[in-house]
Amino acid sequence: MDYDVIIIGGGPAGLTAALYNARARLKILIIEGFSVPAQAVITDCIENYPGFPNGISGFELIENFKKQVQRFGAEFSVGNVEEIYPCKDKNLNGWKIEVEGKTYTSLALIIACGARPKKMNVPGEEKLQGRGVSYCATCDGALYRDKDIVVIGGGDTAVEEALFLTRFGKKVTLVHRRDRLRAAKVLQERAISNKKMEFVWDSITSEIIGEDKVKAVKIKNIKTEKESIISCDGVFIFVGYTPNTDFVKELLKMDKNGYIVTDTGMKTQSPGIFACGDCRQKLLRQVVTACGDGAVAAFSAQQYVEELKGEAYK
Repeated sequence: MDYDVIIIGGGPAGLTAALYNARARLKILIIEGFSVPAQAVITDCIENYPGFPNGISGFELIENFKKQVQRFGAEFSVGNVEEIYPCKDKNLNGWKIEVEGKTYTSLALIIACGARPKKMNVPGEEKLQGRGVSYCATCDGALYRDKDIVVIGGGDTAVEEALFLTRFGKKVTLVHRRDRLRAAKVLQERAISNKKMEFVWDSITSEIIGEDKVKAVKIKNIKTEKESIISCDGVFIFVGYTPNTDFVKELLKMDKNGYIVTDTGMKTQSPGIFACGDCRQKLLRQVVTACGDGAVAAFSAQQYVEELKGEAYK
């Protein structure tokens, strides 16, 4: 086999798994996808990861993770995984991975492919994506300096990103389907006290209006069913996430939302394949829980590989 463990995904879960496996002196490869960056990378400030009292940018945190992993000899490759199938080498069962014209083999796999922002699938959303519709405030916020912005959502991500957008926008209107926010209390307090922010409660977005660029959003109050229009220059959507698991949907068991089902050891139903981080079925998706998942997945993969090789510590 080319490697003992191949890790698919370069976010907090995958890099933590890599750190633990590299320190165990396993030969590992981390495959980072082209098209979907780790959610942590595009987060302006992470302030609930222990050890950083003043917070840290997601990009800086991930770069620190990578430097730490490289110190122990981990290898990196970039590309989108196209296919995974079983293989055998010298009577050892393993897995073969096709990555855009390249082929890699390993005894174990750790799937840490994360998730991407969910779309609302309302009229105008697809047509105006990149022309006023965005899913990343850190990426696009500066384009809306002194403009009116609408943010859709009420969780931690929506409120954090809305607060970030107040650095640029003239006014930020947050539209939420409930009558109160779901975000952490400290974020709620900051948002409510921010003079640039307004709130529209009990409402859903039914349409994004515009021809060449966003002009407004049409919203509907779910209690009164009254519709209204909010003029704006940009719409930022934060209504949850969709796991990046399409490439393993025929290989692994998933729940109804596409998240990979594992046991507490991060084992899937396929021997030698483990999953961790935002792509697996779990209660809480945060950087700190992704790291915990990654450590457990790495230890389980290490035990599996050592057992296959006849090197298990007994």
